Amino acid sequence: MASFPTTATVDSRISSDGVRLPPVVLGGNGRPDSGGPDYPTRLRRARLGLLVALTPVFMLFVSFTSAYLVRQGLPSLDPATNSLVSDWISVRLPVLLFFNTTILLLSSVAMEFARHRARIVFVEDVARSSANGFPWLGITLSLGLCFLYGQWLAWRQLAASGFYITTTPSSSFVYLLTGAHAVHLFGGILVLVASCLASFLGFSATRRSIVVDITAWYWHFMTVLWVYILCLLEFAR
Repeated sequence: MASFPTTATVDSRISSDGVRLPPVVLGGNGRPDSGGPDYPTRLRRARLGLLVALTPVFMLFVSFTSAYLVRQGLPSLDPATNSLVSDWISVRLPVLLFFNTTILLLSSVAMEFARHRARIVFVEDVARSSANGFPWLGITLSLGLCFLYGQWLAWRQLAASGFYITTTPSSSFVYLLTGAHAVHLFGGILVLVASCLASFLGFSATRRSIVVDITAWYWHFMTVLWVYILCLLEFAR
């Protein structure tokens, strides 16, 4: 007697962002017919990988914070008087740093728009919309570069006011914290460039959506980290 395959069903799901994902055809065993993992699974794996990668960065700045706070209360030996004196001199932060913070916050907003747009393109599966998320990615990239340029100008202002890297322990920490953040943000700039290229090289909507999503979360982390650093340098000096 001839046997017939079990009728396939359609599984329609909604992502954690409230966006309805494309339906997945399920076989008789209730699993996707395709051999590879589905989109939500791939996205969760990518986010987990990002979380693992960001953990050392988080711990690095925690150690910087601990060293910063401990060094404030440590005296140094004055050779002239042969006595312990405090060599911690508060550094007045350039006003430009606060302007740079606004730029970075705006770039994070633009990055969130890019992430949301990439998800919509994936859900709608519109091939002609492959570059629709690029304007927001381009805006984020431009604002990120403006932020780095503004940081360089702020360092020049510090130097002009007499605070160099080795002038005082406090100025050393200012350059260390802001410089380490700038290096990690530049890594985000490189990933943004890769995301922009993915939009023009015709990568699949699934891959573009995942790349933009991971880039966005990394960028948001850099924004929150910078706000934390600025508050630390401003209020714990």
